[in-house]
Amino acid sequence: MRLTWKRWTVCTISILLIFYKTKDIARSGEHQEAQLTGDGELIAFRLMVNSSEKGSGRSVPEVPQPSGDGWRVNSSLVLMIRKDILRFLDAERDVSVVKSSLKPGDTIHYVLDRRRTLNVSQTLHKLLPEVSPLKNRRFKTCAVVGNSGVLLSSGCGHEIDSHDFVIRCNLAPQAEFAADVGLRSDFTTMNPSVIQRAYGGLRNATDRERFVERLQALNDSVLWIPAFMVKGGEKHVEGVNELILQRGLSVKPAYPSLRLIHAVRGYWLTNKIHIKRPSTGLLMYTLATRFCDEIHLYGFWPFPKDSQGNPVKYHYYDTIKYRYFSNAGPHRMPLEFKTLKILHSKGALKLTTSKCMQP
Repeated sequence: MRLTWKRWTVCTISILLIFYKTKDIARSGEHQEAQLTGDGELIAFRLMVNSSEKGSGRSVPEVPQPSGDGWRVNSSLVLMIRKDILRFLDAERDVSVVKSSLKPGDTIHYVLDRRRTLNVSQTLHKLLPEVSPLKNRRFKTCAVVGNSGVLLSSGCGHEIDSHDFVIRCNLAPQAEFAADVGLRSDFTTMNPSVIQRAYGGLRNATDRERFVERLQALNDSVLWIPAFMVKGGEKHVEGVNELILQRGLSVKPAYPSLRLIHAVRGYWLTNKIHIKRPSTGLLMYTLATRFCDEIHLYGFWPFPKDSQGNPVKYHYYDTIKYRYFSNAGPHRMPLEFKTLKILHSKGALKLTTSKCMQP
């Protein structure tokens, strides 16, 4: 009887262990798809899109309708997405390294190339913000402005400028395209490659003056410089920082944290959006969820033709060529767009890809 009891006890414990282990695995699998909120509701966009781009890449998708189509923000979903993203990153903290976290001479490993390092210069350290530029910031409506040629002839400038906070990507020109893209800028990103491509590496006085004029037009905007991503742009970053100090420019430099890219990618991967590296536009949307109640996207269109078959420039301001569907690059633009389009349909964001309603 004692032996039978022991056997029964061992079997029971084994069964319970298997049960709980299986339950944990099941929970883990659910966690990979969606985070349970405090109310026990699954995140509404639980996923949302297939990780494959097959069948969605080369054809132009159905386009969200212009403003006035009855779109309404889904505030509950916006809040759930914000909470879900906060499990991975906090824009207030991760939007920039702050002065107290580094000192001159510190060695930093590049985020996307850990074998290479950067030494923190005196100039860079002087420009690090004391506190996060987004600390305690909250806005009713925000515009995130991409650079697709779909903005041309859109007449969206006034609508973009009417938002409470405007985010722009890669220091794109505005003045000569103001009717379509607007003039306001509160937060502007600038990849170091922009310096070489658009301002000649700041090698001569003419290029330096053009660049200074461009920064002056930002009117106290946050200038967000990914200085720690990859080796190769450090000279450009240092040149920009020196000009800001020498000329006493009023821009507010910010430099994304070393964990930001991986944290954002982790969030989207958990939601089965299989991207190598998030584009600047997707990064900005992800950050904006922290401090914006409504997010409106403009200039997001990764296709060479619009819904009527008319050619669309890759950038609204130049003639750069791009292989939209190449797997060689780090981004998955059509997949990102498909994801944003679904979020638009659920009221999580407003995606404008056509002409804006005139005031």
